[in-house]
Amino acid sequence: MSEETSTLPPQLQEQIMRLQQLQRTLQVVVTQKTQLELELSEIKAALEELGKMKKDAVIYKSVGSLLLKTDKRSISSELKERNELVDTRITVLTKQEERSRKKVEELQKKIQLKLKTTGSST
Repeated sequence: MSEETSTLPPQLQEQIMRLQQLQRTLQVVVTQKTQLELELSEIKAALEELGKMKKDAVIYKSVGSLLLKTDKRSISSELKERNELVDTRITVLTKQEERSRKKVEELQKKIQLKLKTTGSST
Protein backbone atom coordinates (compact mmCIF):
# COMPACT_ATOMS: atom_id res chain seq x y z
CA MET A 1 0.00 0.00 0.00
CA SER A 2 1.10 3.55 -0.58
CA GLU A 3 2.01 5.98 2.19
CA GLU A 4 -1.24 7.83 1.51
CA THR A 5 -3.48 4.82 2.21
CA SER A 6 -1.48 3.72 5.26
CA THR A 7 -2.72 6.84 7.11
CA LEU A 8 -6.33 5.81 6.52
CA PRO A 9 -8.31 3.87 9.12
CA PRO A 10 -7.92 0.06 8.79
CA GLN A 11 -11.60 -0.41 7.92
CA LEU A 12 -11.29 2.05 5.04
CA GLN A 13 -8.08 0.37 3.84
CA GLU A 14 -9.95 -2.97 3.79
CA GLN A 15 -12.79 -1.44 1.79
CA ILE A 16 -10.34 -0.01 -0.73
CA MET A 17 -8.67 -3.42 -1.11
CA ARG A 18 -12.11 -5.02 -1.51
CA LEU A 19 -12.98 -2.46 -4.18
CA GLN A 20 -9.79 -3.26 -6.09
CA GLN A 21 -10.61 -6.98 -5.87
CA LEU A 22 -14.15 -6.36 -7.14
CA GLN A 23 -12.80 -4.29 -10.03
CA ARG A 24 -10.41 -7.09 -11.02
CA THR A 25 -13.25 -9.62 -10.86
CA LEU A 26 -15.42 -7.36 -12.99
CA GLN A 27 -12.64 -7.03 -15.57
CA VAL A 28 -12.29 -10.84 -15.77
CA VAL A 29 -16.04 -11.23 -16.28
CA VAL A 30 -16.10 -8.55 -19.00
CA THR A 31 -13.13 -10.18 -20.77
CA GLN A 32 -14.76 -13.63 -20.69
CA LYS A 33 -18.04 -12.19 -21.97
CA THR A 34 -16.26 -10.40 -24.82
CA GLN A 35 -14.47 -13.60 -25.84
CA LEU A 36 -17.73 -15.56 -25.81
CA GLU A 37 -19.51 -12.87 -27.84
CA LEU A 38 -16.77 -13.16 -30.44
CA GLU A 39 -17.13 -16.95 -30.48
CA LEU A 40 -20.91 -16.61 -30.81
CA SER A 41 -20.54 -14.34 -33.80
CA GLU A 42 -18.16 -16.85 -35.44
CA ILE A 43 -20.62 -19.69 -34.79
CA LYS A 44 -23.47 -17.69 -36.32
CA ALA A 45 -21.36 -16.89 -39.38
CA ALA A 46 -20.46 -20.57 -39.77
CA LEU A 47 -24.12 -21.60 -39.47
CA GLU A 48 -25.08 -18.99 -42.05
CA GLU A 49 -22.47 -20.33 -44.49
CA LEU A 50 -23.62 -23.89 -43.83
CA GLY A 51 -27.16 -22.84 -44.70
CA LYS A 52 -25.95 -21.70 -48.12
CA MET A 53 -24.22 -25.00 -48.89
CA LYS A 54 -25.70 -28.01 -50.66
CA LYS A 55 -26.67 -31.00 -48.56
CA ASP A 56 -23.85 -33.15 -49.99
CA ALA A 57 -21.13 -30.46 -49.82
CA VAL A 58 -17.71 -31.55 -48.58
CA ILE A 59 -17.05 -29.98 -45.18
CA TYR A 60 -14.00 -30.18 -42.95
CA LYS A 61 -13.78 -29.30 -39.30
CA SER A 62 -10.70 -28.48 -37.30
CA VAL A 63 -9.90 -30.87 -34.45
CA GLY A 64 -6.63 -29.91 -32.83
CA SER A 65 -4.08 -29.75 -35.60
CA LEU A 66 -6.17 -31.95 -37.92
CA LEU A 67 -8.86 -31.22 -40.47
CA LEU A 68 -11.50 -33.95 -40.51
CA LYS A 69 -14.11 -34.52 -43.16
CA THR A 70 -17.64 -34.31 -41.78
CA ASP A 71 -21.20 -34.07 -43.03
CA LYS A 72 -23.37 -30.97 -43.05
CA ARG A 73 -26.00 -32.34 -40.67
CA SER A 74 -23.57 -33.35 -37.91
CA ILE A 75 -21.51 -30.15 -38.03
CA SER A 76 -24.69 -28.08 -38.10
CA SER A 77 -25.94 -29.93 -35.03
CA GLU A 78 -22.62 -29.39 -33.22
CA LEU A 79 -22.63 -25.69 -34.04
CA LYS A 80 -26.23 -25.20 -32.91
CA GLU A 81 -25.47 -26.96 -29.62
CA ARG A 82 -22.37 -24.83 -29.07
CA ASN A 83 -24.40 -21.73 -30.01
CA GLU A 84 -26.93 -22.48 -27.24
CA LEU A 85 -24.21 -23.19 -24.71
CA VAL A 86 -22.30 -19.98 -25.48
CA ASP A 87 -25.50 -17.94 -25.50
CA THR A 88 -26.44 -19.29 -22.05
CA ARG A 89 -22.96 -18.56 -20.72
CA ILE A 90 -23.15 -14.98 -22.04
CA THR A 91 -26.49 -14.52 -20.26
CA VAL A 92 -24.97 -15.74 -16.98
CA LEU A 93 -21.91 -13.49 -17.39
CA THR A 94 -24.12 -10.50 -18.22
CA LYS A 95 -26.01 -10.95 -14.96
CA GLN A 96 -22.75 -11.42 -13.08
CA GLU A 97 -21.36 -8.28 -14.71
CA GLU A 98 -24.41 -6.26 -13.69
CA ARG A 99 -24.17 -7.46 -10.07
CA SER A 100 -20.43 -6.77 -9.97
CA ARG A 101 -20.86 -3.27 -11.40
CA LYS A 102 -23.54 -2.51 -8.82
CA LYS A 103 -21.29 -3.72 -5.97
CA VAL A 104 -18.37 -1.67 -7.28
CA GLU A 105 -20.53 1.46 -7.50
CA GLU A 106 -21.95 0.96 -4.00
CA LEU A 107 -18.54 0.41 -2.48
CA GLN A 108 -17.09 3.42 -4.32
CA LYS A 109 -19.84 5.60 -2.86
CA LYS A 110 -19.20 4.26 0.66
CA ILE A 111 -15.48 4.86 0.34
CA GLN A 112 -15.96 8.37 -1.06
CA LEU A 113 -18.32 9.21 1.79
CA LYS A 114 -15.85 7.90 4.38
CA LEU A 115 -13.00 9.77 2.71
CA LYS A 116 -15.00 13.00 2.89
CA THR A 117 -15.83 12.49 6.56
CA THR A 118 -12.26 11.39 7.38
CA GLY A 119 -10.82 14.34 5.45
CA SER A 120 -13.08 16.88 7.13
CA SER A 121 -12.27 15.63 10.65
CA THR A 122 -8.51 16.20 10.23
